[in-house]
Amino acid sequence: MRRMRIADLYSSSTRPVVSFEFFPPKTDAGYRSLYATIADLKRLDPGFVSVTWGAGGSTRTKTVDLVVQIQRELGIPAMAHMTCVGSPREELAATLDHLVREGLQNVLALRGDPPKDAAAFVPVEGGFAHASELVAFIRARYPLCIGAACYPEKHPDAPSAEVDLARLVEKVQAGAEFLITQLFFDAEDYFAFVARARAAGIAVPIVPGVMPVVSAANARRMAQLGGSRIPDALEAELARCGDDDDATLEVGVAWAAAQCQALLAGGAPGLHFYTLNRSPAARRVYEALF
Repeated sequence: MRRMRIADLYSSSTRPVVSFEFFPPKTDAGYRSLYATIADLKRLDPGFVSVTWGAGGSTRTKTVDLVVQIQRELGIPAMAHMTCVGSPREELAATLDHLVREGLQNVLALRGDPPKDAAAFVPVEGGFAHASELVAFIRARYPLCIGAACYPEKHPDAPSAEVDLARLVEKVQAGAEFLITQLFFDAEDYFAFVARARAAGIAVPIVPGVMPVVSAANARRMAQLGGSRIPDALEAELARCGDDDDATLEVGVAWAAAQCQALLAGGAPGLHFYTLNRSPAARRVYEALF
C-alpha cells in the first residue's frame, strides 16, 4: 500500500502534483465501472485521488469503502472527503477511526452543501457549523493530513471576499495543511486569490481545481453553485457549439489545457481535476500538458 501525506507530496515532489476527484456511484455496476476507470488512470501516476461525500452524508460508507480499496489494491494515495452536513461528531469520529485503522492518512474537511431540499446550511445537533470546527476536531484527535477548500471568487454564502478570506485563515490556523480551490475558468482569478491569501499569512500549498467542460449546461450549473464565473470568451465558444456534445468536449479540453498551462507556468504546485467520473477529458488535458 502506497502511503503519503499529501502536504508532504507537495513539498517534496520535483514535478507538479496531479490529482483526480471522483464521487461514489449509486449502483454496484457504477461502482465497478468507476473502479476500472481509476485503475486505468494509474498509468498517469497521479499523486492522489479523492472521493467526495454525498449531501447529508448520503454516500459516506461508499466513500470510505472506495478510498480504502483504491489505496489498498491500486496503491494510489487516496483521500476521503468529509463534511459537516447531517453528521454529529460521534458519527464523524467513527468514520475517522475507521479510516485510521485502514491506513488512510489524508482527509478533506469541508462544511458541505445543504441537501437539495434545504434552503440553507443548518448544523445538526452535536455537529459542526463551519469547516474550521471540523478541521480543529480532526487535528486534535487524529494523525491525519487535513486539506480544506478555498474559493478564488468567494464562497457563495460569504458576504464579502474579505470575510471569506478571514474564514480561510481560520481553517488554516485550525490545522489545514493544504487547500484545493473550487473550480474556476480563468487562471488570473487563481493568481489574484493566491496573492491575497499570501498577504493574509496563508503559507500552505494552494492547489487549483480544474474542471474540463464536457457539458455546457452542467458547467453553468456547477459554476453557479460554486460562485464561479464563466469567462465571456468561453461562454461564446460553448454557445457556438449548441447541442453538439463532441464540439463542446473539444472546446472544454482546449480551454482547460490552456488554463492548466498558464497555472503551471505561474507556479501552481499541481492540478486537481474535477472529473465528474468522466476521465477521458481530464486524461486528454493531462496528455496535452505532460
